[in-house]
Amino acid sequence: MDIYQHFRKEEQPFIDQVLSWKEQVEQNFQYKLSDFLDPREQQIIEMLIGTANEELKLYANGGGDHAERSRMVIAPFYEEVTEETHQLTLLQATYQDKFITLEHPDVMGAFLSLGIKRKKLGDIFVGDGLIQIILADEIAPYVKTNLTSIKRATIRLEEKPLLAKIKSTENWVEVDKTISSLRLDTVLKEIYNISRKEAAEYISKLLVKVNYKVIDDGKFILQEKDLLSVRGKGRSKLVKINGRTKKENWKITTAILK
Repeated sequence: MDIYQHFRKEEQPFIDQVLSWKEQVEQNFQYKLSDFLDPREQQIIEMLIGTANEELKLYANGGGDHAERSRMVIAPFYEEVTEETHQLTLLQATYQDKFITLEHPDVMGAFLSLGIKRKKLGDIFVGDGLIQIILADEIAPYVKTNLTSIKRATIRLEEKPLLAKIKSTENWVEVDKTISSLRLDTVLKEIYNISRKEAAEYISKLLVKVNYKVIDDGKFILQEKDLLSVRGKGRSKLVKINGRTKKENWKITTAILK
C-alpha cells in the first residue's frame, strides 16, 4: 500500500524524514530527538510510528501543558525518556510595557533576524511586560548573548526553569458545523462568517496560512488538526472531522481563538 496516499504531496519530504528516523532508531537502538514540530507534523509522526508500536515509543514535550510546538522523541520501548531528553530551555526577559508595545510577531522577527531557523524555537509568550520563549538547548547560549533588543526595547534574557513557563490563557471556542466541502475557501467562509468571495480574496492576496504556510489555492483540502490564520481576522483550527451526513456533507468541529 502506498503510504503517501494518506497525506498531502507537499508532506512527502517530511514523511520520508520520519521514516528515516524510525529506521535509525530500529537499527541503532538509540533514540532520535526532533526539532520543534507544529501540530500537523506531530500528527504525522503519530500516524507513522503509531501508539500501538511495541518496539518504539513516542514522546512529545514543548515545555508545558498545551504547548503548540513540541520536540518529539522516538525511542526503543525500553529507553528511559525524561524531560531532559527533550533538551528544552526557557529564556525570559522583561520590558517596560507602559512605553513599548510588543507582540508575538515582533519577538519572532527578532529571533529570526539572528539567523535562527524557526524549527529551533518552540512556543512564545509576550505580554504584560514579560517575554518567554522555549527553544532548543543548543542555541540558548547564542540567543542569550546576541538578542539584546526587540524593537525599541532593550532586554536581557535569563534562563528559567521550565516550571516558570506562563500557562496559556488562550480561549479557543469550539463549534460544530456541517459544510459541503473541506476546501479552504469553504471552511474559511464558515469559520469567519464571511462570503465565499471574501474568502477567495483573502486567499488570493496571500493573507491566509495553513500550518504556518501561506496557501494561495482556495481548492486546498484541509485535514484534521490544521491550524489556520487570516491576517486581520485571527487564528482558528479544524479540530475534528466527524464524518459525513446522509447528503454527503461533512460534519466538522472548528475552533476560533477569541
